[in-house]
Amino acid sequence: MTALDERDFARLRELRARRPEEIVGAYAARRRRPLLGADGRLLIVAADHPARGSLAIGSDSMAMADRYDLLDRLATALRDPRVDGVLGTPDILDDLAALGLLDDKVLVGSMNRGGLRGAEFEMDDRYTGHDVETMVDRGIDFAKTLVRVNLADAGTAPTLEATARAVTAAARAGLPIMLEPFISEWRDGRIVNDLSPDAVISSVAIASGLGADSSRTWMKLPVVDDMERVMAATTMPTLLLGGDGAGDPEAMYASWERALALPGVVGLTVGRNLLYPADGDVAGAVDTAARLVHTTDSVSA
Repeated sequence: MTALDERDFARLRELRARRPEEIVGAYAARRRRPLLGADGRLLIVAADHPARGSLAIGSDSMAMADRYDLLDRLATALRDPRVDGVLGTPDILDDLAALGLLDDKVLVGSMNRGGLRGAEFEMDDRYTGHDVETMVDRGIDFAKTLVRVNLADAGTAPTLEATARAVTAAARAGLPIMLEPFISEWRDGRIVNDLSPDAVISSVAIASGLGADSSRTWMKLPVVDDMERVMAATTMPTLLLGGDGAGDPEAMYASWERALALPGVVGLTVGRNLLYPADGDVAGAVDTAARLVHTTDSVSA
């Protein structure tokens, strides 16, 4: 049984075409919750990939292209009470608001999606999504930015400057903001992130210094080798990202479990690995992640 059906989607299309003000109103009407619950942990489902032209899952280059299928998968995930929230661009969050799926969830607005996958300007990660003013107005709880640093590409400079402004604006508004930093380079005409521990540590150091006020800054970091050294590089609350879904799921879950035990790690922000698991069982993947994040002995970081 699917989480949504054609009646839900017909209503969504009706609201978008005839009553868009009701989508805005859905944000104001939704039940809100504290950012952190009793155990101080967060499980966030990420769905901001499509806006950057990143639709692939494994060998299927258009796996995320069907918006109705994506929304159905998101609904399945969000209906698990252990899923604390969702990360998305305005179009995704507006769809979910219209569908009535955002009560008691933490909303994370994705800000910069302009560095389109495969573009020659990919390193110029323009801010084309959420802005701080709109997030505050709609009651969105959290902001997120991508911070790729390529020392051989001048497109990095405007991205760093724009991100610093976003961090400052978010802190001024009292809005938590998570930065997802990478050291990146061009290889054979495509951008590749360096996932060595030293590179991740360097990216954390660079991102941590962005903006005039770091009091609201969080990190969103990949799970790599030597995560103890990585987490020693920051005092900021950290969410782990889930990766691209390739490889051995059991090994991936084991690496998450080890990293979640480290000081400063608050939880997971996972997209494709939960929404498009290899076995197709979204609810099962969500259950596994939720049990790793919300353990009975979870404590506030």
